Formats: sequence, structure tokens, C-alpha cells
Amino acid sequence: MAGATFGGAEAFFERMVLALHDDSVPQSVIIRPGDGRETRLAAAGLPVATAPFGKQFDFRTPSTIRREMKRFDPQVTLAWMSRAAELTPHPGKGRILAARLGGFYHLKYFRRCDHLVGNTRYIVDWLAERGWPREKLSYLPNFTDARPAPPVDRASLNTPDDAKVIVALGRFHDDKAFDVLLPALAQVPGAILWLAGEGPRDARLRAQAQSLGINDRIRWLGWRKDVPALCAAADVLCCPSRVEPLGNVVLEGWGHRLPVVAAASTGPAELIVDGRTGLLVPMEDADALALALNRVLSDKSLAHDIAEAAAEVLERDFSRANVVAAYRDFFARMERQCAA
Repeated sequence: MAGATFGGAEAFFERMVLALHDDSVPQSVIIRPGDGRETRLAAAGLPVATAPFGKQFDFRTPSTIRREMKRFDPQVTLAWMSRAAELTPHPGKGRILAARLGGFYHLKYFRRCDHLVGNTRYIVDWLAERGWPREKLSYLPNFTDARPAPPVDRASLNTPDDAKVIVALGRFHDDKAFDVLLPALAQVPGAILWLAGEGPRDARLRAQAQSLGINDRIRWLGWRKDVPALCAAADVLCCPSRVEPLGNVVLEGWGHRLPVVAAASTGPAELIVDGRTGLLVPMEDADALALALNRVLSDKSLAHDIAEAAAEVLERDFSRANVVAAYRDFFARMERQCAA
């Protein structure tokens, strides 16, 4: 996995390999070092190697992967996203190289792969439409950590106990559309926004908040590792993304029985039944986003009902146990192909 230090895909990778390890699936992990991920996985008992996963002229990464393949001799090698797939040598005859995609990538990165995995059905269909054989595609969803956590102390975030709190999570990137959420916040009187993340649009977002006169109602939290605690203390989770292939943050909200308001980008639109498991609004529409946020914050019965309905869907389709079982079934199918 050649991911960044922070991010939803990277966080889920860590959860997934640890869950498989807990379920006694033999694994050897190769990652780009950063943020203590290597230490955490090794402390759990997983064999971990590191590689730079660089760009042009990175000869070390393929060499490291070949060495680990020779040592571990896997039947199935799973590359996590495009960079890892591009740099992973094929393990050889009688072995499977698969890649897991959480977004829309050019198929040139996966030319060595035998099988592709999409974490949404839309991604699987998108790959098939671009010519990847349907029989060499699988859908494997994500799960989130739904273990309850004590709510974060609102006072520690300069937030009154009686304030209405919106929480939003993600990288400060154009895809996440926090530039749409800020003018929506301006139309939600008295609400406080906990904005957890950082990224290249940080300065631009702060300047926008100042120009809108809402900076005093925003708590710039940086990257947080206590998302369950934030969700437990908030009133609604907002996902305003203009590009969101899955929407891990939607699952985060569902997992902690928090009502979700989201823009109808690809992932949230696949996950959410509008009015039942969340509220969907058109992308790029700050006015519609504000109306939906005000609706949830002013109607406790609605907020409760959509949060409970979403929690039921999460348990049925996106629970840790069900996703681990789906991955185990996938590995078994790939192993049967190796033996054929």
C-alpha cells in the first residue's frame, strides 16, 4: 500500500489488514512508512516491510516486493490502489495479482493484474464499461470502526454544551468541497462546525471563512484519530464532496448513529436512501446543503430515525464481520483459480 500518511483509504487499509489478522488470515504487508503505521501493524504481530513507492526510477520498491514474495510465497498478492499496482511485479504462474480500487484510475496502472476489486458497485461497473472482463471483477465493501466511544469534551474544543455541532472530515482538497460547506454554514444560525483535516486548500478555506464572517463558528481540528469521540459529541455529519467514490465518512457517521447530510456524489448517492438513511442534496449547492442541515438540526425525530435506519444498513452490509467474510471468500476464490 503506497498511500499517504493520512486519508480514508489508508485508514481502511490499516483496519482491514488488522481485521484479517485477527481472523487468522496469513499476511505479509508492504507499505510506505509514515505516521507510525509500520509500528502499529508490527505491534499487532504482522510481518511488515517498507518501500518508498516512488515515481520514475524507483527500483527499490519492486525489488523489495520481489524479496517479500520470495520469502512469504503468497498465492494472492493484493495491491492497494494504483501506485502499488503499477510497481508490483506479477508473482508468477499459478499465483494471482489483484488490485483493490477505491476510485477511478486509468487501467494502464493495472496491466499486470489478474483481477480487480472495487469497493463500490459503481466502480465495478465503471471498470467493466472500460473493457475489464466482468468475470475478473469483484465488489468488496469497506467497514468502519463502529465501537462506541465516550464523546469528546466539548469544552476542550471551545464548544458550548447546548450548541448545534456539525462535524466534517477529510483532506482539504477541491474534491471534498469544503468551500461549499462554508457558505452553507453561514446559513445555519448558531451552529458550530468541527472541521477535521488538513491539506493544500487550508489557507484558501480559512480566508473564505473570514470573508463569510463565520470563522468564530469553525473549529479547525487538523487530522484527528478520535473520530468516534467527535461523532459521539456532534449532532450531524456532513459530507459535501463533489468527488467521493465511496464516502468512508458516511460510514463513520452511520457507525456512530449520527445523521448524515451529503452531496449526491457517486459514493454517498449509492449508499444513502434520501430521507431514510440520510439526506442527499445536489452537488455544489450551498443553499440546499444549508436547508438539509437546518432540517436535521431542528427535527430531533428525523435525526433519530435516519441515524437508526442507517445503523441497521451498516450492520447488515458494512459490518466488520461481514466484510472480513467477504474478503476471505474472495481469497478462497482466487486460491481456487491458482489451483486450476
